[in-house]
This record gives sequence, C-alpha cells and structure tokens, in this order.
Amino acid sequence: MKIAIIGLGSVGSAVATAVARTGAAHEMVLFDRDGVRARAAAEGLGHAAAFSFDIKITAASNYRAIRGSDVVIIAAGANQKPGETRTDLLNANVAVMSDIIPRVMANVDARRVRIIIVTNPLDVMVMLAQKLSKLPAARVIGTGTMLDSARLRTILSRSLGVSTQSLNTYVLGEHGDSSVINWASASVGAVALDDFCRQTKNPLPAATRRTIEHRVRNAAYEIIRGRGATWDGIGAAVSDLLLCIARDERRILTVSTVDGTGRSAVAMSRPRVVGAGGVVATLTPKLSPAESAALRRSGKIMIPLGNKTHPPFGGFFLDRGGIGYFFPYVKIKDFLTLFPSGRIVVASRRKNALLPIMGGVGARPVLPIMGAGLISSNTKRS
Repeated sequence: MKIAIIGLGSVGSAVATAVARTGAAHEMVLFDRDGVRARAAAEGLGHAAAFSFDIKITAASNYRAIRGSDVVIIAAGANQKPGETRTDLLNANVAVMSDIIPRVMANVDARRVRIIIVTNPLDVMVMLAQKLSKLPAARVIGTGTMLDSARLRTILSRSLGVSTQSLNTYVLGEHGDSSVINWASASVGAVALDDFCRQTKNPLPAATRRTIEHRVRNAAYEIIRGRGATWDGIGAAVSDLLLCIARDERRILTVSTVDGTGRSAVAMSRPRVVGAGGVVATLTPKLSPAESAALRRSGKIMIPLGNKTHPPFGGFFLDRGGIGYFFPYVKIKDFLTLFPSGRIVVASRRKNALLPIMGGVGARPVLPIMGAGLISSNTKRS
C-alpha cells in the first residue's frame, strides 16, 4: 500500500511516525510545501524505520509524487492555539483544504483512493473535502471522535479498574465542544455499564459522569496548554484507522463521514463499520432521550458551518517563488496568519495579470481564475 501524508507539522509528523510503525505501507510519501522540512522528516523517519519495517519513504513538495497512492492523509493547516476552539480555525483551514484537495485529486486514481482527514475543525473539513473531491462519502473519512472515545475509555478504565480493551464506550457527534457521550449503550465486556457498576459496587453517579464528560471534552485544551499541540493520540488514531482499511478488518470505529445530501448534509461521528473500501455501514446505537436531543443539536451546529465553506465569491493568490497558489473563500487576515511572508496578489482584467496588493488597494471587478473560483473586487489587507 502506498500512503501519502500532506502536511508535516507536529501532527503530520506524529501521524507519519505512527503509520510507519504499523507495517501497513510499503511506500510513504511525505509532502510539505516546505521541501527542506519534507526532506528532513523523510530522512529522520527513514532512520527510525531501520528498527522496524522496510518501507520506502520519499520527501516531496510537488504533488506529482503522490501518484499511485492508495490512501492520502491530510494533516495540513493552522494549529489550534491555547484558548482557541476547533471552529476558530474554520476560515484559515478552509483556505488550506480548498487548495489541497483539487491538487490531490489531479494526481490520484479517483476510482480507488481513500482520503483520511485530520485537519480541524474536523467535521467541516470532511464536508469540504468530500464536496471538492466528489468522491463517495464512504471514502472521505475523518478521524472523528476516535480519539475522544479513546480518552473516555482511558478515564473510565482508571475509575473502574478494568482494561480499556474491555470497555465499549463511544463519543458521538462533533469532534468538538458539542460531542455526546453515549452512556446508554456503554458496556464492559458483555455487561451493560450500569449493571457492571452495581455488580462491582463501583458507582458512577450523575455528578461523576458530568465530570468525565468535562474531562473528555477539555482534554485537548489541557494538552495544548501544556505542550502547545496534541499529536501522540491523533497519530495513534490515524494508524489504527489505516490498519482497519489496509487489512479490511471491518471494525466499528467512531469516524466522521458525510451523511445526507444537499444543504442538509452533515459530517459527524457515529459508530461505523470500516473496511478496505472505507465506511461499509453506519450503525444507530441505543440513545437516551437526552443523548438523542444532544446529537441533534450537534448536527444543527455542524450543518451551517459546512454550508459556509462554499460562499460564491472571495479568494486570492499567494506567489511563492513564481508559483501561484489559489485560496478561494477566505479572508486575507486569516490567510496572513498562515503565510505572513507571502506576497499577496489579486487578479485584474488586464491579460489575467496578477497585481500585488499595496496599501489596501484592491483589484478590479470580478474575474474567473483557473476554474477554481472567483476573485472578488476591492479585496483589502485587514
């Protein structure tokens, strides 16, 4: 299996390390727009691979290198900073995803490729990637609440004194602040959670459950506050998802894919059977009335966010070393956060020329560019 990883920041690098250790790939392409970073990552991981599995590792800053990939993992984008929510990243990472997906699809076989999304806000990025790629929803998969569910199992394991491997507990909905713990379907081995607590005289009263819910939802914020980013857990989640695909294991994972069509389409995490072709089936677990209502609220939060990823106008180019990158649907202030040293240019009517923005001077009226979107007039640095 050939795997490409797009974006080699702290998360992308951790994903690459975890994936290499699975032995599932015979070839891995590490792509980053910073070629020096990509080569350093490939060299370091190549040295580490000498202690585990034989794997061909290639550095790339050109998308042609990902041709023939069976799975593309996208981990590029702005990182979540202390105090930020995942949805605070929306505008900046919509720009990144809007640039990456068309380039990926131009270099892979759309009949068989599977795309794994890691970039936050996760569920919105899944919706955008599926729209832009036009792949079946089953083959555009976000890690969803796999990590949230692992955090829940870890906390419950410590509280109940039982292995995480014996806990069947899931977090559903958004990979974010509106996530829902599915207590109604939770079990330990073949025993319902409430029955297990009674039999072992280890109660989980409502107050304790609320504390657990708070800890699960805020785990990422605590780690970001202490380390600057979360990477170990998401690396492990991606490698587990990849193994499930590579081996056609058909395990149940709480991954995020798009359900529904049109403006009612939404990506959220639900228990899904995952195999070689991606998501094989989506399951509906037993929910309490409160959990069912909370899951509906989570969906109502995600649908408008997903629909905001395709406004009709807006966009600009970044000129880096003579290479133009088009970023539709994004505000310049969000873009400058990602690329503060880039030369921002906009389109004019004069022979499709690209003119630098200076002193807040905008462009001429709207002009179609490269079939990717429209450059709106009067774009300003803000």
